Amino acid sequence: MADTVLNSPNIKKLSAKDFRSDQENRWCPGCGDHGILNSVQKAMADMDFKKEDYAVISGIGCSSRFPYYMDTYGFHTIHGRAAAIASGAKCANPDLEVIQVSGDGDALAIGGNHFIHAVRRNIDMTILLFNNEIYGLTKGQYSPTSNHGMVTKTSPFGTIEEPFKPSQLAMGAGSKFYARSLDTNIKLTTEIVKAASDHKGTSIVEVLQNCVIYNDGAHSIITDKATKEDYTVIIEHGKPMIFGKEKNKGLIMGGNGKLVVVTIGEHGITEEDVLVHDAHTEDPHMHWLLSSMMAPEYPVALGVIRDVDSTSYDEKMVQQIEDIKAISSIKSMDDLLNSGDTWVVE
Repeated sequence: MADTVLNSPNIKKLSAKDFRSDQENRWCPGCGDHGILNSVQKAMADMDFKKEDYAVISGIGCSSRFPYYMDTYGFHTIHGRAAAIASGAKCANPDLEVIQVSGDGDALAIGGNHFIHAVRRNIDMTILLFNNEIYGLTKGQYSPTSNHGMVTKTSPFGTIEEPFKPSQLAMGAGSKFYARSLDTNIKLTTEIVKAASDHKGTSIVEVLQNCVIYNDGAHSIITDKATKEDYTVIIEHGKPMIFGKEKNKGLIMGGNGKLVVVTIGEHGITEEDVLVHDAHTEDPHMHWLLSSMMAPEYPVALGVIRDVDSTSYDEKMVQQIEDIKAISSIKSMDDLLNSGDTWVVE
C-alpha cells in the first residue's frame, strides 16, 4: 500500500464526493451496483491515501463500468483479464492501492484462471467480486454462479450445471482474506473494503448484488426485511456468532463436524455455547464451513470471514530484487551491457 498519509492538518480530508466522477451513470435504476459504488467511495474517503494513489481496474460487464464513475486512475480492460492487468499494475508500482472490479462471469468464467492465480500469488490488491448469479450486460445468460435448474436465455429448460461457490474457489487457491457483503448494506460493505485494504495480500470481497432486469430477487431471502435477520449472520472476529430477529440464534459445532443452528435458551443452550469467530486462524476449515452456509438451512455469513497475516507477492518481489542487487556486481544497465565478452564494431 502507498506510504502517503493524509492526517496532516494542512491536507484536506477527502469525502466520498471527491471520488465521484462527472460521467453519467448508465447502470439501470435499482441496480445493486449503485450501492457498491457508494460504499467504495465512502471507504476511500476514510482511508489514508491520496486520490492519485488509487487505481481501479475492471474487466467487462455491468460492474466493470466502475472506473468511469470513480475520480481516480482507472483502466477498463478486456473480458476476464482484469486480474492479470491489476497484478501487473501492482507489481510495476507497489505503492499503488489497486482495486479490481469484476462480475461473477468476468472473474470466474473467462477470467477464472487469472482469478485463482492472483489469489495463489497473494498480490496485494483488493478484488471486488459482484455476484448477481447472471450475465447482465449480455442480456441474461446463466453464469458460473447461477443456481442449478435456473431458467435463462441460454438454459431455457434449466441449467444442468452445478454453480461455483466463490469462497470455496478462493480458499482452494489459498486465499488469506475472504469477506462477503450485500449491495444493500452500505455500512457493512464500507467497513469490509477498508479491512480488505488493510490486509497485506489478495483480498477477495464478494458482494451479493441484485440485477433488477435479469435476476431480480436472487438474494431476496437475505435482503427482504421480513426474513434477512433470520437468514444472515454478521460475523466479527472475537465475537460469538449470534443472529436472528430476537438475537437468540447461534452456531455451534455438531458431533459430525458440521455447523448446527441452535436457539439460545432451548435444550440448555446458553450464549457461552455459541462459537466465537476467529478470522485469523491459519486453518481454513471453519472459514470454509462458514462461507459455505446457505439459506434456508443456515444463515448466510456476512462480514470478514478469513483474514490471515501473510507476506504478499509484491513484498517478496521487491525484497528479492534488493537481495540480488546487494550481491551482484551489476549495478546498472551500463554494467550489464559491458559485462562478459564485448566487441567494438568499427
